[in-house]
Parts: sequence; C-alpha cells; structure tokens
Amino acid sequence: MNYSYKTYFKDIPGAGSIAYVDEGKGEQTLLFIHGLANYAMVWQKNIEYLKQFYRCIAIDLPGNGLSGKEDHPFGIKFYADSVNQFIQALQLKHVCLVGHSMGGQIAMTTVLNYPQCADKLVLCSPAGFEEFSPFDKSLFYGTIHLRDMLSSDESLLRHTIENSFYKQHKQGEGVIKELIDIMKTYRSGYYKKMVEASIKGMLEESVTELVQLIKQPALIIFGREDALIPNRLLHHLTTEQVANHGAKRIPNAKLVMMQDCGHFLQWEKADEVNREIVLFVQ
Repeated sequence: MNYSYKTYFKDIPGAGSIAYVDEGKGEQTLLFIHGLANYAMVWQKNIEYLKQFYRCIAIDLPGNGLSGKEDHPFGIKFYADSVNQFIQALQLKHVCLVGHSMGGQIAMTTVLNYPQCADKLVLCSPAGFEEFSPFDKSLFYGTIHLRDMLSSDESLLRHTIENSFYKQHKQGEGVIKELIDIMKTYRSGYYKKMVEASIKGMLEESVTELVQLIKQPALIIFGREDALIPNRLLHHLTTEQVANHGAKRIPNAKLVMMQDCGHFLQWEKADEVNREIVLFVQ
C-alpha cells in the first residue's frame, strides 16, 4: 500500500528498515511517534498543517506500518533506542519529539536516555503516567490472554481504534482500513507477538519515577473523555487526575485538557492540537 505522502526508508542497525514520511521545511523538526500498533499516517491531519512552519517527519516504529518486520525485542527502551538512532542517522537538529499514547512514553524514554537528541516534547494522550501495581499487571496480562483467545487481530484493532474516539463519526474508518491492510502483510503470529511485547514494555518499563529528570520543556495534551487512560477496569480515576499526576512531575511542563475529546485527540481536535503545538514550539 502507499501512504498519502512519499515514503522513505532508512536502515537502522538493530532496528531494520524504518519507513517514514518527510514533509515541509523549517529550522525546527517535528518528529512524530505513533502509538501501539499504529502507523505514521495517524499524524496526517497535523503534518498537513504544520508542514508550512516546520520539517515534519513521522516514522513507522520497527515492526509497524511499512517498516521492516524482523524479530525484535519489542519494548519501550528498544523503540527509544531506535528513535535516537534514527535521529542520528538523519543528522536531525532542533528536534521536537511528538508522541501519541505509547509514542509519548517512547518520547519520554528517549530524552531520558539520550538528553541531547531533542529540544522539546509534545505528549498527546501519553502512556507512562498511570501507575500499575504488580497485582494490576497480573490482571492486565490475564485480560490480554483471554482477549487473544476470544477475538481476532482485526476485531481487536477495530475495537481499540473506535474506542480511541469520543465521537466516532466515521473518523477512524480510514485509519482502520489502512491498518487492516497493513496487518494482512504480517506473517502468522508476528502482529500479536509485537503487540503483546509492546504492551508488556509499557507496563514494565515505567517512566513515572523518572519524569522529574526530564530537562526539556513539555507540552502535554489530554482529551477529557479519554476512554483508554486510565484503565477503567483497574483504576477508579479520571483522565485529568492521571494527567495532572504526570504533568506535575515534569519540571517544565504545560498541561492542556481538551473538552469533548477522546484518546485520538490529534484527529478529533486536530485544529486545536496544531494551534497548541505552534504556540509551544515558537
């Protein structure tokens, strides 16, 4: 399949072939990192506007989208290492990492492990702020195992994307169709292995106790009606409580809560998100 933008590929040692789109020009480079089992084009509504001000690069994480499908030790540190290597390989300067969901946790881990790789952070509905006890994790893993037994990969993907919107309005249909087309190119068992390892990485490679070490200014954006954060089965919290908990720990952070908006805020509230990013980056 082809993306709406020209797709480039870069071989990264240990991460294989990384697919990415590269639009626009500017002193500042926005490097977009997608969430769990997503792809670069979840940022299309943002790139289309922001490319008039900045160089906009969106990657497919290893094992995702059009990137290579080698066997990798999928996890947050692995993805963060891959992002840093990608930045070095393209010799990117003045980078602002823009991460959604798991991509937000990857972005935070990247600057914690490689502080010089980026100047700023934009975290859209980031994973990593919610804390999980050992008991929480055991329940979570049990739920994943049961879910895998009862549902197909395609139905799980559709359910997750649809739940990511506050008001569906068919906004996610194009994303779902393209992700299903991509899924059909995976060899048997690969997609499920990648997803389960990535979820385990989010739970086991927490950044909650480390975010106070982040030196970069951070813009954090959440939708008030996020149905995925927090995990409603495990935690009786609101999204705003989780957001405040994380934002208060980052020394130089600005938190924006968006009304009538779910987890996929960069689509549902693209204009507002783009405006916040421009104000923050400038």
